[in-house]
Amino acid sequence: MRAQFQRLQQWVERRLPALTRHRRQEELPIELHRRRIYIVPTGFGLAFTVLLLVMMAGSLNYSNNAALLLTCMLGAATAISMLIAFRTLNGLRLRGLRAGHAIAGEPIDIIFDMEATRLRQAVRLDLDEQTRAFDVQGRTDVTLRLPTEERGWLSLPRFRIWTTWPLGLFRAWSWMHANYAVLVWPRPELSGPAPTLPAEDNRRQRLHRGEDLAALRDYRSGDSMRHVAWKASARHESLLVKDYEQPEARQEWQLDWRQLHGMSNEARIARLARWLGEAQAQGRPWSLWLPGEAIELGSGHAHYARGMSALALLP
Repeated sequence: MRAQFQRLQQWVERRLPALTRHRRQEELPIELHRRRIYIVPTGFGLAFTVLLLVMMAGSLNYSNNAALLLTCMLGAATAISMLIAFRTLNGLRLRGLRAGHAIAGEPIDIIFDMEATRLRQAVRLDLDEQTRAFDVQGRTDVTLRLPTEERGWLSLPRFRIWTTWPLGLFRAWSWMHANYAVLVWPRPELSGPAPTLPAEDNRRQRLHRGEDLAALRDYRSGDSMRHVAWKASARHESLLVKDYEQPEARQEWQLDWRQLHGMSNEARIARLARWLGEAQAQGRPWSLWLPGEAIELGSGHAHYARGMSALALLP
C-alpha cells in the first residue's frame, strides 16, 4: 500500500510540478501567493459537509425555516473558514535560512526566518517528519532539526507550510524547496594514538616540565633571597641561586595527511578530525596539510572550523 502511494506521489510530482515543487529549487526569499496555495477539505470538513447536506434536506422536507436558516449560516461560516485558511498563508514569506555546523550523525538546527505583514496564526511547518507550529507577525524564527548521516554538503529537502486555521475544516498548504545546503563535518574516530611530535618538540618538552629545579647558577642582582641555595653556596666562593624551569606553552601540532599512510581516506579523515578536536580542547595551535590545501599554524574556533570544513570537503 505504501509503495503504491509513493508511486502515485511520484506520478503527481512529475505531472504537476507546480503543485508539489519537487523538481525545482527556488532562490530565497520565497513568498507564497494564490498560484501556489492549495486547499482541500479535511476529514472533519467532509463530515461536516455531509451533516450540512442532511440538515438542508431535512429542513426543506419539513419546511422548517429555522433549521434552513441555521444550515445556511453554518454553510457561510464554512466558506469563510476556507477563505481565512487561504489568507493565513497568502503573503507569508521565507526571508532566509541559517544553520551552523554539525558532525555527521548528529542533527543540525535549521532556522527559518519567516516574515508576514500581519498576524498569521497556527501556521505549521513540516520538515523530515517533524512539525512545528508557530505564529507570525513581523519576523519570526522557526527552528527545526535536520538529521545528518555523512560528511559533505547536505541539501535542505523540500518542506511544507500548511494550516487548518481557524475551524479545522480545510487544509491549506504549499511546498517550498529552497536552494540551500549545509556543510556536515566528518565524524571523529572514538580513540586512537596522539600525533607524532617532531624530535625537537620532544626534547623541548623534556626540558620544560613544570616548575622543578633545573640548575644552580651564580647570584645576580635582583634575585630573590628565598631562591638562594645556602647549603650549596657554603661550599663555593659565591652565592648560588636555584633556577627553576618555567612551564612552557603547549607545543603546536603539525598534522599531515601524508603521515597516515596505510589507512583509508575515511580513516585518515576521522583521525585528523579527532586530533583537531583534541587540539581545540587543549588550546594547542596546529597546522594541517591536506591534498590540495595547506592550513597554516593557528588556533581558536574559527581555525578549528576551517580545518573541519576542509576535511568535510575532501573527496
